[in-house]
Amino acid sequence: MGRRIWIVVGVGAAMVFITMGTRQSIGLFLKPVTADLGTDRETIALAVAAHNLILGLPLAAMLADRFGPRRVVATAGVVMGLGLAMASRAESPFVFGISLAVLFGLAVSGSSFVVVIGAVGKAVPAHRQTFAFGLITAGASVGMFAVVPIAQELIEAFGWRNALATLGLVAVMVIAGASRLLPADDGDGQARLPTAGPVDALGATVARAFRNRSYLLLTAGFFVCGFHVAFIATHLPAYLTDEGLSDRVAAISLALVGLFNVGGSLAAGWLGDRFRRRTLLALLYLSRAVVMTVFLVAPLTAFSAIVFGAVIGVLWLSTVPLTSGLVAAMFGPRYLSTLFGIVFLSHQVGAFLGVWLGGRIFDSTGGYGPVWTIAVVLGVIAAAVHVPIAVTPERSTAPAVAS
Repeated sequence: MGRRIWIVVGVGAAMVFITMGTRQSIGLFLKPVTADLGTDRETIALAVAAHNLILGLPLAAMLADRFGPRRVVATAGVVMGLGLAMASRAESPFVFGISLAVLFGLAVSGSSFVVVIGAVGKAVPAHRQTFAFGLITAGASVGMFAVVPIAQELIEAFGWRNALATLGLVAVMVIAGASRLLPADDGDGQARLPTAGPVDALGATVARAFRNRSYLLLTAGFFVCGFHVAFIATHLPAYLTDEGLSDRVAAISLALVGLFNVGGSLAAGWLGDRFRRRTLLALLYLSRAVVMTVFLVAPLTAFSAIVFGAVIGVLWLSTVPLTSGLVAAMFGPRYLSTLFGIVFLSHQVGAFLGVWLGGRIFDSTGGYGPVWTIAVVLGVIAAAVHVPIAVTPERSTAPAVAS
């Protein structure tokens, strides 16, 4: 890959490093925020769940496909800083929830996988796309490993309010600043990235996607990924401390999810360029179900919590390069942000339910057991859903464009 492509990949990885690292840290704020604002877990979990749903809206993806990713990401960085600053000064659950759900949610939608992978997909040759997507995902994984313990130290040293404001300031500086290195808009609404061949209008491409059975199956399967990731990221720290483990063990377990997903994402990207992505995805979801089952039936200790974080980390975001790679293989790179954004919306609907059900069931039963059971069953279903997926590149209905 050429130097310019590596710049796009590197900048994209840095952005998702901050975005996903900050988002992964939100679970650490659950207990201190509920205590400080005098509310229950379901209320804060609902705000986090709404955040997950809003960040899944494909609006930012459509804007990036229309105007290029630079302006979208720069705006997202500023909005992220504003949202976290407002949340850090909230004196009521309502203000905290609006700041986290709406502002932070919209910001993450414009600076995370969907927009960044769309930009990279247009720049990278088709036979290397899944590996490049794996590099972007690895950047997010490193962020989850590095930012989570830093956030925990900030909370312990300065309180949750100052910790959240600090994360917002870093987001503005890194995301908005680095956006200048992303592909620009050339004045007619097209990002300066190479495209070739006939291209359908966005509406026609989306319509073809919704008639594609494999695309719909892929979208359904990604719902389960969202449920798993959001439930564990938000409720695992509280689950571990409720069971008598220390805050530090909970933070280490969550951080290891990010660390071990670095290898998992890179391996998934490498394997996805060489083997059937649908088979790899089916194995990933089935493996998640097995790992969660073993975690639940084994005695819970600091060691088992840390091992769980490491093992589930290998499987964590490894679905992203494979899923986005399948979308690119089916429809090409031109509207990859929008088409992957629609799939990602399904992911975030699952995330909404995973986070909200976690809080709801905890407040109703005093434990997370039923949600863990749901997560295991969904893993098995997702594995089965990916088996019949067939990858046949869709033919464009647009007339060829002279080069």
